[in-house]
Amino acid sequence: EKLCVWEPSNAYDFGQIINAVNANKDKAACADLLTITDPKTLPVLLSNKLEGEILLIFIQSLEHYIAGKDPGLAYQHLFYLSKAERFKVVLALLSKKEKEEVQQLFDVLSESQSDQYSLEHLESLKKVYEL
Repeated sequence: EKLCVWEPSNAYDFGQIINAVNANKDKAACADLLTITDPKTLPVLLSNKLEGEILLIFIQSLEHYIAGKDPGLAYQHLFYLSKAERFKVVLALLSKKEKEEVQQLFDVLSESQSDQYSLEHLESLKKVYEL
């Protein structure tokens, strides 16, 4: 059964929800969380807790549940995720296979139309993700 998520009001709440989502590998619940969370608040909500597992479940949730319906929201989350503390460290530790998952999400976004981003924006964000 899917986890029930709510809009976190602080980094502690967000951390609790993420831990539950991650423990269950519940991508649908993670997508719900990302849908109700303002992308601009991600760096603050993540605080210094970003890890490879969290980055990956975000990427998978964005790809499988959000990018097809709302590519603009997926782009915004990718953009603000890259501003989070520890982003560069976590990125450096991703395996080749994990990097391919990130690439797949960018591929989905490049095939989609959104007024939230242009292909140029997407290309420059891909460089931030070292793709």
